Amino acid sequence: MSSPDFNLLVTLDVLLAEGNVARAAQRLKLSPSAMSRSLARLRRTTGDPLLVRAGRGLVPTPRALQLREQVGQLVQDARAVLRPAEKLDLMQLGRTFALRVSDGFAENFGPTLVARVSAQAPGVRIRFVPKQDKGSTSLRDGTVDLETGVIGDLTGPEVRTRALFRDRFIGVVHKDHPLSKRSITAKRYASGKHVLVSRSGLDKGVLDEALKLLGLERDIVTLVGGFSSALAFARSSDLIATVPERHTGNLRADMFSFPLPVPTPEITVSMLWHPRMDADTAHRWFRGCLLDVCTEQLGDVSKW
Repeated sequence: MSSPDFNLLVTLDVLLAEGNVARAAQRLKLSPSAMSRSLARLRRTTGDPLLVRAGRGLVPTPRALQLREQVGQLVQDARAVLRPAEKLDLMQLGRTFALRVSDGFAENFGPTLVARVSAQAPGVRIRFVPKQDKGSTSLRDGTVDLETGVIGDLTGPEVRTRALFRDRFIGVVHKDHPLSKRSITAKRYASGKHVLVSRSGLDKGVLDEALKLLGLERDIVTLVGGFSSALAFARSSDLIATVPERHTGNLRADMFSFPLPVPTPEITVSMLWHPRMDADTAHRWFRGCLLDVCTEQLGDVSKW
């Protein structure tokens, strides 16, 4: 059995990224005919057409889609192995990191993170990207460098994670709200009017299931897309907001917060990144900054 030509991995990576023989040839500084021959070799080697004609363009086969992430990672790893190790010079580092977070996280931890990063690396900027969903597409395609959130079913299996802190949901109202005057029972909590945070548009959650077991139901009068919006509503009206406690600490300074009168599970907020960034020294430093900020503000992640 002949040894595989590993140069074909680079060719396949570019072809799958471009989805176009001519553009792939330009990137690799090859003629279109040479690229066509390479594609033919790849088809023979893999036993799959990889790219097939669809109208005036080419589309990847299911096998090509399956290979795309794997091949890209192999090429990245090979380049990292063959590249000399670089010593990170923070004072000379010029880079923008895209950090995808919820609005509450940005407002609670963002100022401290920006201050720390700027002090260590003046040429580094952070671009905070709003979190509209829980998928991993933006990590895969490189439009986001790092994100924070709760690991779920939509998190890609290849994504790397590191726990930042544990959290739990609490109720929040303005300081003169009727709920702040005496003990809060499940019935009193449910009977109030509520603002619900829902990025997906769903109007029910685990808290509503817990209330349902007691024969209770919340009166949800409005839905918003973020925790800071929910707190703004609660601050200026009699609406009750339910938000994660540690996630929103700085945002609740002038409000009345209380434990929920029904049991709800704790959540673990983690940072997530694509494995291709594992060996990147600047990215590793940035991840360390984020972890340090959360630890300093909240304490050890292993403790409540």
